[in-house]
Amino acid sequence: MWLEQSVVVVATRNKGKIREFAHAFAPFGKQVKSMYDYPELPDIVEDGKTFAENAFKKAKTVGDALRLPVLADDSGLCVDALNGEPGVYSARFAGAGASDQENNLKLLDRLESRQLGDDTEQPLLSPARFVCALILYDPVSGEALEAEGSVEGWITSETAGSGGFGYDPLFYLSQYGKTMAELTLEEKQAISHRGAALRQLAAELEKKQ
Repeated sequence: MWLEQSVVVVATRNKGKIREFAHAFAPFGKQVKSMYDYPELPDIVEDGKTFAENAFKKAKTVGDALRLPVLADDSGLCVDALNGEPGVYSARFAGAGASDQENNLKLLDRLESRQLGDDTEQPLLSPARFVCALILYDPVSGEALEAEGSVEGWITSETAGSGGFGYDPLFYLSQYGKTMAELTLEEKQAISHRGAALRQLAAELEKKQ
């Protein structure tokens, strides 16, 4: 059974995600391996229309190649004022190979004429949510488990915090009075979209035991 294995293979080269998954699975005594541990695997084109489609493609491609169960996620930011953009294009919002800073700057540029709140030191530009789709794929049985999590927040006018990655420095959480990048890893895991999806997936796995 998957829960009895000591290694979890995660289909990503995103170091921020690897760090979060390693933190999430550490209490269970599981080692997280990523695509850095399997350099022979090619990059996977994420051309799905939904987060779940992209996650499934990554999990199946890597799982079939390694003949091991693989966990894959696809996640991103959906901004209300941009009709849900950048969505599945979050990692490449400013173009292929764009850095986190470049993506953040493009987001602010798109929102620069908007200000929907002034109850914080940094004006709030738009409601937004982080969404994460997780797929756990077993190449032997062909079975795939799916989970999804989200967290609501606001996009602020300036970055704050040095933790996290991606759009975390712009994602303001009213309940904390901080951006996602100002939270500790423990705080982030407790409320994040990825943490919520992991807990849902764990519940699904428990049902199968």
